[in-house]
Amino acid sequence: MTRGERNTLFLGLAFVSPWIIGFLLLTLFPVCASIYYSFCDYDVLSKPVWVGALNYSDMLTDGVFWKSLTNTLYFAAISLPLGMLFSLLVAVLLNQQVVCRSGFRAIFFLPSLIPVVAGAMIWLWILNGNFGLLNYALSFLGIDNPPQWLADPAWTKPALILMSVWGVGNTIVIYLAALQDVPRSLYESADIDGGGFWVKFRHITVPMISPVIYFNLIMGIIGSLQVFAQPFIMLGGGGPDRSALFYAVYLYQNAFEYRQMGYACAMAWVLFLIILLLTWVATRSTRSLIYYAGE
Repeated sequence: MTRGERNTLFLGLAFVSPWIIGFLLLTLFPVCASIYYSFCDYDVLSKPVWVGALNYSDMLTDGVFWKSLTNTLYFAAISLPLGMLFSLLVAVLLNQQVVCRSGFRAIFFLPSLIPVVAGAMIWLWILNGNFGLLNYALSFLGIDNPPQWLADPAWTKPALILMSVWGVGNTIVIYLAALQDVPRSLYESADIDGGGFWVKFRHITVPMISPVIYFNLIMGIIGSLQVFAQPFIMLGGGGPDRSALFYAVYLYQNAFEYRQMGYACAMAWVLFLIILLLTWVATRSTRSLIYYAGE
């Protein structure tokens, strides 16, 4: 390198150094430390003691761990496909030439702008079993004994799934942007050949936006398995019979309530491996279904 090239390199490193220092101190070091602590008995207030794989073996006999994992997988298995399907259908409808289209778009996107805590408090009132707005609306349908959404173990997870579908505004916007990039000539050709709405949706819309569907699938897997704020705010320690004790909530309890930071770090790495595995499976299984125009 010439002297000028070295000066340019040093100048670039100087400008990017705040990010590099922040990455090393706030991201890389905590990640590496969590790997070490996952093999230790560590309560934050005293020095960590190496225990090997004891934290990981304890998970195999921890009934609460399996309960939280089952609740999380149940929530993800229903909320993820339901949210993706609902957001895609809404995006298709909002892409049509209708009166006050921009107003409808704003209405569906608005819930995603509401802070998580404020949204959770609103839904606490909506889902109240005795005075909630949802059960009041169900009474007009002739349902005299509506569900106790947050007090009945059978209804806590469906209530949170319903709430998750309400906040898919960001996904709708992403789908809407992808739909507007689909060439109109393809739809016109389908019209000439007599193709109806379902034919155009199946053979044109879905293949053309398949990369975006894949992106939302991966982000949905990551987000649904890490759900924390809503169940923690609305149901505290997991709700009745721990029916809404999700993985991230139990991880938080171990780390900051029970002061078992080593066990919590081990849980975090198990969750990382689960997400990594599911992401790999989703990528492999959808590889032949994704269409890229550049290929």
